[in-house]
Amino acid sequence: MLMNKGLKAVRLVAMAVAMSVAVPAVSLAETLADAMAAAYENRGLLQQNRALLRAADEDVAVAMSGLRPIINWTAKAERSAQRFRSATTVGSIRTNSATTASVGLSLDLVLWDAGRSRMGVEAAKESVLATRQALLGVEQNIFLQVVQAYMDVRSASEIVALRRNNVRVLNEELRAARDRFDVGEVTRTDVAQSEARLAASRSALAQAEGDLAVAREFYAFAVGHKPRSLTPPGVAPSSAGSLQDARAIAVRNHPQMLRVRHAVAAADINVRIARAQEAPQISLTSRIGLEDTLDNNNFAESGSVGVEMSGPIYQGGRISALQRQAIARRDAERANLHEVRANVAQNVGDAFAAMRVARAARDASQRQIRAAQVAFNGVREEAKLGARTTLDVLNAEQELLDAKAGLITAVANETVASYSLLAAMGLLTAEHLKLNVTLYDPAAYYNMVKTAPTRRSKQGQQLDRVLRALGKE
Repeated sequence: MLMNKGLKAVRLVAMAVAMSVAVPAVSLAETLADAMAAAYENRGLLQQNRALLRAADEDVAVAMSGLRPIINWTAKAERSAQRFRSATTVGSIRTNSATTASVGLSLDLVLWDAGRSRMGVEAAKESVLATRQALLGVEQNIFLQVVQAYMDVRSASEIVALRRNNVRVLNEELRAARDRFDVGEVTRTDVAQSEARLAASRSALAQAEGDLAVAREFYAFAVGHKPRSLTPPGVAPSSAGSLQDARAIAVRNHPQMLRVRHAVAAADINVRIARAQEAPQISLTSRIGLEDTLDNNNFAESGSVGVEMSGPIYQGGRISALQRQAIARRDAERANLHEVRANVAQNVGDAFAAMRVARAARDASQRQIRAAQVAFNGVREEAKLGARTTLDVLNAEQELLDAKAGLITAVANETVASYSLLAAMGLLTAEHLKLNVTLYDPAAYYNMVKTAPTRRSKQGQQLDRVLRALGKE
């Protein structure tokens, strides 16, 4: 009778453990794509870098203004007084005063400067293209954070559920052990082992709940809101079938590679600009002025039009220093291109290897669960026959629990590794992922400002409305 009671308790424990193999699916509301879309629309870091891109767009407009006439006006009112004595005044002191007003207009237009102004426009355009790629790099980093945060919350939630179920199982086992101890079927040692294992399980549950709280906070930071119910992420978008293909795609498409290539192009142009500083500059100048003496009817009008040619003769070595500096910066950017290429290739290799390891770990965890389940079933049956102790059953349960927790972690790691490979290849973007968002068009603002419109022009007024809509003015 007592043995049957003990076997019944073991069966209850076994059933509870078996039920912990899978947590019932719940209708979930938020997908990984939803989380990425929310981050794309809400993250301040993206807004910051989009504003930096607009600032770089304005550099093109500033450089473009150097190709146009520069018109300035001046206005001056002056009161002058003089006290004097001379031979003509026969020794007496005389005074006179006058009030004058003058206005003037000036026009300056660079006719030829060895191409410095036009090259400045081209260098600014290359900087804009580099900044666009930097924005894509930020976008990739944000999406990778979202994937990590999403999987952290999911895995932490599943582990909490697993730990809670384990606490319930061990509570049942402890009650069974105490019942068996009361009738003399087991010793106090068996009860103590159950108590110790339950205490350890409660400690693990507290740690898992703390990990979940931390994961939820990181999710709120990465996505922009607290996590709701999260669906399984599904299969990651396809990337590349081999390491060689992945590296080839990365070298062609990674934002960091493209950014440095544009930086090299801008540095090459800046070298030509520095060399052109020695060339003369030819400018058209025009001046119109009017000066009126308010105390009388005297006035003077003036006007001039001319062509001015100027150039450096000696500037203390400044031009030569600027040329050497531009060459050194170009060489640095070229060297950086090789370094970035090597880093991108290494990152792809690391990500590809990590993905293969994660898949292998997931497969191994699944096999471990199957084996641990068989072992637990065997230990349980042997315990019914008295060939196994309570500690043997507890150890078998713990191995099964560890295997399940390991699978949860392995699945999360595999998902993160898959998206990390996409990021290493330069494909972790809203456009490639086909997210349900309105894509930010980096060329839209550039096309509005590239011709350097003034604020009073129709296009300038449209730009003012755009800036107000962005909340910047």
